[in-house]
Amino acid sequence: MLDHGPIIPHLFRTEYRKIVSVLCRHFGFREIEVAEDIASETFQAAMQAWGLEGLPPNPAGWLYNTAKNKAKNHLHRESVFRHKIAQELQNTTQQSDSAEVDLSLQNINDSQLQMMFAVCHPSVSHESQIGLSLRILCGFGIDEIASAFMTNKDVINKRLFRAKEKLREAKVAIEMPPASAIEARLEPVLKTIYLLFNEGYYSASQNNTLRKDLCLEAIRLCTMLIEHSETNKPKVNALLALMCFHASRFDARINDNGSAVLYDEQDSSLWNRDLISKGGYFLRMAGQGNELSKYHLEAGIAAWHTQQSDTAEKWEGILHLYNQLLQREYSPVAALNRTYAVAKVRGKEAAIAEAEKLQIPENHFYFALLGTLYTDIDDQKAMLHWQTSLSLAKTDSDKEAIRKKLRSEI
Repeated sequence: MLDHGPIIPHLFRTEYRKIVSVLCRHFGFREIEVAEDIASETFQAAMQAWGLEGLPPNPAGWLYNTAKNKAKNHLHRESVFRHKIAQELQNTTQQSDSAEVDLSLQNINDSQLQMMFAVCHPSVSHESQIGLSLRILCGFGIDEIASAFMTNKDVINKRLFRAKEKLREAKVAIEMPPASAIEARLEPVLKTIYLLFNEGYYSASQNNTLRKDLCLEAIRLCTMLIEHSETNKPKVNALLALMCFHASRFDARINDNGSAVLYDEQDSSLWNRDLISKGGYFLRMAGQGNELSKYHLEAGIAAWHTQQSDTAEKWEGILHLYNQLLQREYSPVAALNRTYAVAKVRGKEAAIAEAEKLQIPENHFYFALLGTLYTDIDDQKAMLHWQTSLSLAKTDSDKEAIRKKLRSEI
């Protein structure tokens, strides 16, 4: 049997979500398990056929044709059931066995966009929205989702099952919301994308500090919104700008050993200038109109962080944006990050006073910041804070970065 290495996992990640989205749009959300089963059976068929016959010239096209045929067979069996076994159910079935499954590029894109709004319906929790997005819109396996949430497969399966049931009960349609409802429905979609990116950027899953795959999926989903005229809004551009700016520093944030690199110690030559340029473009697009969302403010902060110079203007600009952000929507993480900017603008002692008001006892970054601030002011306190940070750190790479800091301070 031939071994095609990573081709099947790669296609599963890129094509599974497209097939499921199109089939769900075709069958209706109530048949989502059927859509998932057909997609999974398609990939099982590929593993068997390609292992014996070799890779076809157009693997994705092969998958689409196989999925179409399996969908037709399913519809045919349903038609036989309706007409010969349960005639009384005829009026409740949406599709007929002659209906053609449309796997054209346009329909694939439309179906994924509509599925995004369905998955991010307010009837399900944000945690479940992310889980469903990872499964249906990103093609992640159950094991991968369990790892991302630091739990087991049974918990994820139950969570996804309950979320699907809620979407069925709410009779959520796989369609674009009407123009009058786009703005309200867009907010949970953006929040899901934002949380998905953050899970990758500040990941404690898979014992990694950074999971690029989650971040890139978030960027892909946001790009889909930008490419659709009804959802190409200023705050969508702001979110994409924010993610581009953060992603531009991926390679500098992690060293060769997989350990986190603090901002002041990053090699700016590793920053991705193309992504910085794209972030600037989308931030300019976000400036159209009068809207100022939290994504605008965070994108502005991220943009300043891509400036190499360590000037007073830079840190005053960052501090000003953090002040606006916290007035708009308080978050402990933003407050913690603001404290670092305070140290740059007003000095360490002012920052210590601000930091000690926060009281974030379970966050190792909080104690790492206190360790940094107390260094050269009270080195004994600094050491105690670094040791507390080490005890709270979750990933091996974070622990190693803190140990390195402790060794340098001894």
